[in-house]
Amino acid sequence: MDRDLAKLIRDIPDFPIQGILFRDITTLLKDGPAFKQAIDQLSDKLRDLKPDKIVGIESRGFIFGAPISYNFGVGFVIVRKLGKLPAETITAEYELEYGTNSVEMHRDAISPGERVVIVDDLLATGGTTQATIELVEQLGGEVVALAFLIELTDLGAREYLEGRNIVTLIQY
Repeated sequence: MDRDLAKLIRDIPDFPIQGILFRDITTLLKDGPAFKQAIDQLSDKLRDLKPDKIVGIESRGFIFGAPISYNFGVGFVIVRKLGKLPAETITAEYELEYGTNSVEMHRDAISPGERVVIVDDLLATGGTTQATIELVEQLGGEVVALAFLIELTDLGAREYLEGRNIVTLIQY
């Protein structure tokens, strides 16, 4: 029987700063059957896309992306913050509320023409996701979907990422 996954996510008011309502997924992750359900449901929504690679965004995207990659028997690629990967990388910058940040991927992570699904735990404004799309496309990959456990709908990421196939399980 499927459980209501949203009920397993803890709300933390005023974290990390005053006025932010943080959606804490650790309460879902510690529940084995619920975590399995989340991975299975995301995998089911992505299966028909027949991806060649799953790309996980640091760090919670690793938690969801790796088991989805395992389910499909395809490669898993990590996108990290600047300076964390050991081999030759490519970099993309994105806007923050106050300034910019960067993410990077190994230059040999994606081959031209590969079908890619980008995975993270939460879709908020879409900045990190857009930077990751740029990395995949710079290497010639085709982004066939963006998959998230949670989407914060009020922050406008769907409009920002217009035209993209966005898959989520929980929306706030």
